[in-house]
Amino acid sequence: MIEKPLDYAIVGGGISGLAVAWFLRHRGHSVQVLEAANVVGGTLQSQVSDGFLVEQGPNSTLENTDALRVLIEGAGLACALQVANPAGKRRYILRDQRLEPLPLGVGAFLRTPLFSVRGRLRLCLEPFIGRATVEETVASFVRRRLGQEFLDWAIDPFISGVYAGDPEKLSVRAATAKVYALEAEYGSLIGGMLRRALKGRRTGPTPAGRMIAFAGGMQTLVRSVAAVLGSDVRTQAKVTALHLGRDGLWRLRIASDERETLARRVVLSLPAGHAAELLAPLAPDAASILRGIFYPAVASVALGFRRDQVSHSLDGFGFLVPRRCGVETLGALFSSSLFPGRAPTDHVLITAFLGGARHPGVGDLSEEQILQRVLRDITPILGISGSPVFQSVTTWHRAIPQYEIGHLERMATLDHLLAEWPGLYTRANWRDGISVADCVRNARDFAERG
Repeated sequence: MIEKPLDYAIVGGGISGLAVAWFLRHRGHSVQVLEAANVVGGTLQSQVSDGFLVEQGPNSTLENTDALRVLIEGAGLACALQVANPAGKRRYILRDQRLEPLPLGVGAFLRTPLFSVRGRLRLCLEPFIGRATVEETVASFVRRRLGQEFLDWAIDPFISGVYAGDPEKLSVRAATAKVYALEAEYGSLIGGMLRRALKGRRTGPTPAGRMIAFAGGMQTLVRSVAAVLGSDVRTQAKVTALHLGRDGLWRLRIASDERETLARRVVLSLPAGHAAELLAPLAPDAASILRGIFYPAVASVALGFRRDQVSHSLDGFGFLVPRRCGVETLGALFSSSLFPGRAPTDHVLITAFLGGARHPGVGDLSEEQILQRVLRDITPILGISGSPVFQSVTTWHRAIPQYEIGHLERMATLDHLLAEWPGLYTRANWRDGISVADCVRNARDFAERG
């Protein structure tokens, strides 16, 4: 009996691979997700311990695409959806050992101690600065348009918070495409924001869209999508080799199978290094591009306290630490303030982050060393007394792909190289956006083109 080939074999069961499979199957294609681990989800991992709900990977995402809404409804998750506390719009920045709220309006901007009078006046020059003629880093772009102060006290901590990255290395076109688009389209960030506001398009200092999570944690999303896909998802199915046959079918060798899996098309939804391993025998130059994508190590530290142990009101999203402060911890989320069910009654949960491009050695530290460094940093900032009643440390040795200078050109070259292999595609967070919402949107777009 001849095995009927799949329309699509999707290698990797993180949010990218699962979303690709869901949208493709919704359009009538036969699919199978092949995940090497014994559970799906990739970095979307949640655990409940001692009444604390800990996110070991992404803590939330923005509901800013129709694709994400469709996937949530299709996975039957509308009732599990949680919208962040409105106080989450308040984001703090550390300066002079005090947490200052990031200004959200003109009046607040004029009063904030985050920027000097000179720094605020420097912003007045922005509409008169021309467009860039070469690709810039985030740092050079902000320094040119908004000044050093704005880079130091607003953008540098933002980049550390989102990418765990270095603004001196990230590409403004690739890493902050929406900001770059204001200059490209309007010639000015301030002018572009004003013109968009006049057209009724949302603009402002914080990202658009509702911040959301799920009862049971972010892992609920991937588990629910996998449940809908059912037998079209296989775990403990590590793909060890790809081969394109003369009949135009892809053959996937799976470590646990005697027979190869046949598919008309293959989608690699893997971390860049793992995708490179599979591509190396077929397209060594493409594999080299993927190996060159830098992933810094990041430690996520969940700390539970009794409410009376923390003097800060924890009335916001959390806080970020600018590089100039000389504090090792990148920042922290006020997890139990954002979403319900994150901590027992009369307790709070704080999730702090260490490492990233700023401190690349975190992957070599023990859990105890990581814990001590975070507590050393955040105790005076938040007014903490005593030891945590709960603690959990998760270290991701390859955490977040960095979209460094030349990233878009490298992705274009990668696509050109893979075009020589019909039916072979890539979808992952190392291209076209790192967030959960980005991955889902890109999966929907891929399925619509397929």
